[in-house]
Amino acid sequence: MHFHLFLVILLPPFTPQGQQTHKMAIFLAVFILTALLILYGSNNNNDAFYGPFHVSTSHALKITNLKTWAGKEGYVSVYGNKSLNLRCHQCALVTSSSHVLGSRAGDEIDRTECVIRMNDAPTLGYAADVGNRTTLRVVAHSSVFRVVRRPSEFLQRTDSSPVIIFWGPPNKIGKDAKGTLYRLIQRVSMSSGNLSCFSIAPSKMRRFDSLFHRETGRDRQKSHSWLSTGWFTMVIAIELCDNIKVYGMVPPNHCGKKTASKKMPYHYYKPRGPDECLTYLQNESGRRGNHHRFITEKQVFARWAKQYNITFSHPTW
Repeated sequence: MHFHLFLVILLPPFTPQGQQTHKMAIFLAVFILTALLILYGSNNNNDAFYGPFHVSTSHALKITNLKTWAGKEGYVSVYGNKSLNLRCHQCALVTSSSHVLGSRAGDEIDRTECVIRMNDAPTLGYAADVGNRTTLRVVAHSSVFRVVRRPSEFLQRTDSSPVIIFWGPPNKIGKDAKGTLYRLIQRVSMSSGNLSCFSIAPSKMRRFDSLFHRETGRDRQKSHSWLSTGWFTMVIAIELCDNIKVYGMVPPNHCGKKTASKKMPYHYYKPRGPDECLTYLQNESGRRGNHHRFITEKQVFARWAKQYNITFSHPTW
């Protein structure tokens, strides 16, 4: 919203007798005008704060060594006293983007030492493009019910000993919360002998927030941002993998190109779902409420790619 200010100052006639009054009127006018300009500038700053989101160029970004940023701690076994000992030389990180459709990358993905997936992205019916194996699945608290509803796909696979890492607010999935989601995750872990389930500890959740601030120059809460499952998954993959090949992730400038005019579903398994670029752009510039900053996150991923042996396929960038 923009405000246009009009200030009309009526000054007394300039006479020797009114000279002092004239000076006082000018001083008062300047004072009022200054106050109004400060108020006007404050309103404009609020609009700028909620403007298109991007990595802050005025912030001296601090380089974080993600291999050592949080050590080996921070992943809490949901059932039993298991430790997250997963370590991989080569990883395939398969996104949920519809850009993987038609890639015929399934065999290549399945030949990779470790395969990482997100939320409830299925393999059944899509194996030619996304493969069939799953080593690690990173699941947001908002996707727990969708995962549990399809146990044969996500929880009872006998071809491997997969790991699931759940992330979310500690009051929803924290071990001390004992909430509905935590109890559900615990029952899943108890009933699936070959499945190892972990949640991210509250202390590490705070470190994810701090990492976003360090890498973007933006405070997550003050900027009304939600970290995406992609953000958690990329950081976890860097911790666990020596080399990462990402399938289906577009570069940060993709949605500004003419080639992005073709509608691409946000999820490959929901062909009638929202358009990917529309979702990215709406979240990136969202002013009210909380939003994923997908494009900003990809700007960070592009920088990390040079540090941590990350490559991108379908599309390549």
